[in-house]
Amino acid sequence: MLALELIVALGAAVVVGSLLAPRLRVTSPVVLLAFGLLLTLVPVFRGVGLPPETVLLLFLPALLYWESLTTSLREIRRFIRGIMLSSTLLVVVTAGAVAAVAHGFGLDWGSAWILGAAVAPTDATAVASLGKALPRRQMTVLRAESLVNDGTALVVYGVALGFAAGEGEISLPLVAGEFVYSFVGGAAVGLAVGWVMLEARRRIENAMAGNAATVLTPFIAFLGAELIHASAVLAVVACGLYLSRTAPLAISAYTRQQTVAVWSLASFMLNGALFVLVGLELPSAVGGLWTTAGRANGQALGQVVLISVAVYVAILVTRLVVLVVSAYVIRAVDRRPYQRQLRTTNRARVMSTTAGFRGAVSLAVALSIPDGGQYPERNAIVFVTAFVVVASLVLQGMALPKVIRWARIPEDTKIVEELAIAKRTAIEEACEALPRLAREIGADDEVLERIRSEYDERLEALNAGFDDHEHPAVVRTRQYTQLRLELIARKRATVVRLRDEKTIDDTVLRTIQNELDAEEVRLGHQRETE
Repeated sequence: MLALELIVALGAAVVVGSLLAPRLRVTSPVVLLAFGLLLTLVPVFRGVGLPPETVLLLFLPALLYWESLTTSLREIRRFIRGIMLSSTLLVVVTAGAVAAVAHGFGLDWGSAWILGAAVAPTDATAVASLGKALPRRQMTVLRAESLVNDGTALVVYGVALGFAAGEGEISLPLVAGEFVYSFVGGAAVGLAVGWVMLEARRRIENAMAGNAATVLTPFIAFLGAELIHASAVLAVVACGLYLSRTAPLAISAYTRQQTVAVWSLASFMLNGALFVLVGLELPSAVGGLWTTAGRANGQALGQVVLISVAVYVAILVTRLVVLVVSAYVIRAVDRRPYQRQLRTTNRARVMSTTAGFRGAVSLAVALSIPDGGQYPERNAIVFVTAFVVVASLVLQGMALPKVIRWARIPEDTKIVEELAIAKRTAIEEACEALPRLAREIGADDEVLERIRSEYDERLEALNAGFDDHEHPAVVRTRQYTQLRLELIARKRATVVRLRDEKTIDDTVLRTIQNELDAEEVRLGHQRETE
């Protein structure tokens, strides 16, 4: 029964915590983390751990895949240099800085590098949850960085684990070769799986079967990369980015609507459950540090706390320094006009540093260290990692809104402008094709004029700009949308009454309700973008 009780507790914590966070004016992950800690007060949940493979094999593929599907590939290409530097060089430099600090405070080099690999990468889940208020550019770069840097950190972790176990010295050519193979192999597997799944989706007409294939996709990519010992994280990301680019014309609208609903709910629940599980895991994660003598494997508790604070500060300082120095180096080397358009301010870099959250992946990496005499500093590493994760989510999460306001980043209206361009162009070209399409299907002139008048009205409102509330076309369009929504509500009430009167069956009600819901969602979304 423990599994069922845990599922119910996690689900309730996610729902209540997500509703409570806005009222408390605290970010959701912080509240969910607190809920996880509160659950440890319930006797049945004491000692319930978070198996590292659960994060790496269940949560990570699903969450990274959805993040990849909803990330702008164009913006990634635009800022690719900064993204690659942050997801590779910054991770390695951060791991090295953390290792140097930890070694200076008493950890051996092998354990110090393992700790550096654990806390070096930013967490895609935490960034997506806590960074929603970030400007579009910074959010895109951070999301892309968080999607890739896990792969870099896992390579560093594997090398450090072998070194700590005495399996040999670290060789720069060997490490470089592992990086190249891991990244190239992972990307190749992801693209291959993406192509295969796209071809399969083209041939699957059943929406349920198609979405089942979608759910399997990230796990297939992850498994494929694992089988050849390449970066499974990068395989999932490459697969998601490929499908986000190629799938829009290959999948039916109904299937796509179902896909968005399924993945939105799944990512919301997985995301929230992950933070609750981190809170649930924290007491047991740090509990191994305590002994009757107040020491852990030669490291005094006070010394480990001091290491934790020093490592956390080192992470923030290293990130800010690397972001600033790399920007000025690029600025000195590349003076092209295009590059000048990509420049940003040091205030924005401080904001990016604040938004560089650590999360469950770091804790999972630390917990995946084999438990035994081979790694005597394991408990200290887990404690420091847990400290960094909690400090990152709580301190940076609470500070980020203030830092965003302090950074004074100009409002980015590009998406709004491009949205208007896309709508206008789509209607114009549809109107141009309307007579030919009407002839092809043999539509009557009355039908042709009816559709043309609707399109002309919509186009006139777009050209006038929906901010002009007094323009007749805008007024008519808003009234038309509102009236349609009221009619839908009336139709829904009617079919419910017919069901209650036993005139129609529940199956008929659900069929009509699905049609009305789809129309209401379309009209509601249309009203939001006006």
